[in-house]
Amino acid sequence: MRYFELLGIQHFAMYLFPTIAFIALFVIGLGFYHFHRKDSAERESRIIEEYPGGIQGRNAPFPIVLYLVIAGTVLWVLAYILLIGVLGVKI
Repeated sequence: MRYFELLGIQHFAMYLFPTIAFIALFVIGLGFYHFHRKDSAERESRIIEEYPGGIQGRNAPFPIVLYLVIAGTVLWVLAYILLIGVLGVKI
């Protein structure tokens, strides 16, 4: 039993709003930012696959946001493994 009933709502809000902000920033990052090369504009416009229903596939550049997510995940995993080993914390 909780002493304060609003604590559940507060925790829900603390988890919900940062998650929505992250999702919004991630979608914006996926949509607008990538490394520009000489052929980036041509790659974005050239259709390489066409599926039933009018769906078209393109060979678009890889977004910078995904590079950052992958690099952050790798760094977090390495730091986690090293710190668990150094500090001797049991999982």
